[in-house]
Amino acid sequence: MAAIELKVPDIGDFKDVEVIEVLVKAGDEIQLEQSLITVESDKASMEIPSGLSGRIVELRVKLGDKVSEGTVLGMVEVAAGAGTSAPAAQAVASAPSAAPVAAAPAASPAALATPVVVADAPEAAAPGAAAVVASVPVGVADVSPVDAANVVKPHASPAVRKFARELGVDLYKVRGSGPKQRITLDDVRGYVKGLVAASGQPAAAGDGAALGLIPWPKVDFAKFGPIEPKPLSRIKKLSGANLHRNWVMIPHVTNNDEADITDLEAFRIALNKESDKTGVKYTMLGFLMKAVVAALKQYPEFNASLDGDQLIYKKYYHIGFAADTPNGLVVPVLKNADQKGLSEIAQEMSELAKKARDGKLSPAEMQGGTFSISSLGGIGGTHFTPIINAPEVAILGVSKSYMKPVWNGKEFVPQLTLPLSLSYDHRVIDGAAAARFNNVLRTLLGDFRRAVL
Repeated sequence: MAAIELKVPDIGDFKDVEVIEVLVKAGDEIQLEQSLITVESDKASMEIPSGLSGRIVELRVKLGDKVSEGTVLGMVEVAAGAGTSAPAAQAVASAPSAAPVAAAPAASPAALATPVVVADAPEAAAPGAAAVVASVPVGVADVSPVDAANVVKPHASPAVRKFARELGVDLYKVRGSGPKQRITLDDVRGYVKGLVAASGQPAAAGDGAALGLIPWPKVDFAKFGPIEPKPLSRIKKLSGANLHRNWVMIPHVTNNDEADITDLEAFRIALNKESDKTGVKYTMLGFLMKAVVAALKQYPEFNASLDGDQLIYKKYYHIGFAADTPNGLVVPVLKNADQKGLSEIAQEMSELAKKARDGKLSPAEMQGGTFSISSLGGIGGTHFTPIINAPEVAILGVSKSYMKPVWNGKEFVPQLTLPLSLSYDHRVIDGAAAARFNNVLRTLLGDFRRAVL
């Protein structure tokens, strides 16, 4: 049996990323797509899968090493007939990917209301680790001085490191309660509480101490009846911290409106009948993307990002769409939507949605978004408040369309109505601009010919 080099596959735009976990060792038998190492950049964590099946005879990577696409991780003895993946095997983001809004199958309203990009995600604990973490007292920290040179490098996600920097906390002094002593946000908060207590100043109790809140209730649910604890999926652990950060740090305001899509829906149905031979399926989300891009061109602040005291206006239009999957919610990004026709958008969305459902989205396919759409599709509801996907400044929520009678001056006529919910960052966008943006969307959806002007 010949030994073959085991290399890092295509991991998108990530280069020289640090190895924070090594999941295998020399002598291990590995399978195709099995996770080998976990790497971490300043924005995301991801697991690197194997492109080979066989036995590791030599491992050439260790904690703290920097790797890029093509870096040799080790040597593998591949048995005759053993599987290998295509050269472009894609790294799976630290949260299993999923399929987003309107283009994907029906998703839960709670999930689709809050799309999250896996990049910028905080810690990713291993599945099943929730029970272990829960058994470790939160806030246990060593507040005594530590010689960092003689201590193993702190194991923490980018979000935790950023949080620690903001509070001026030295992570070498914090004891991690997560899997493999990974430092969590609660560990950092607990360390700060310990310093405050040591200084003789009163400290707020409970998990909400950092925000000045009363303690989170501790309840023995089993006292009241049968229970079944289940650990959160990895993607939900990642998305939860992102959602919390975005909701707390961005002043959200939501503008609700409705659009008449009676003629547009008839046009969409006609297109689908004509495209039966090509297999392209047109969804309302595709039309929404075209309308959104047209509106963004009229109101470029909605396609911007806040960077300190500067507003970064982007000259490209990458539209994210929330996708619900069995493992949780992700947001694939359709790049350069302004340069694509409806059929191309429909086909690409379908491909991205399938990759999301299969957990095959690469980090690059979930990055670079300038505006997001979260659609509850055919599930139901009237309006909701989608959470903005930082560093974007706005997100469009779309609920289930419904028929309603509308007075035209002479009589009531049936109108297919689409509820629109536009959440925006009030630091960047004011209410009048949001109302005008929704008005443009209403006009475009009511007469889609205007979208091509």
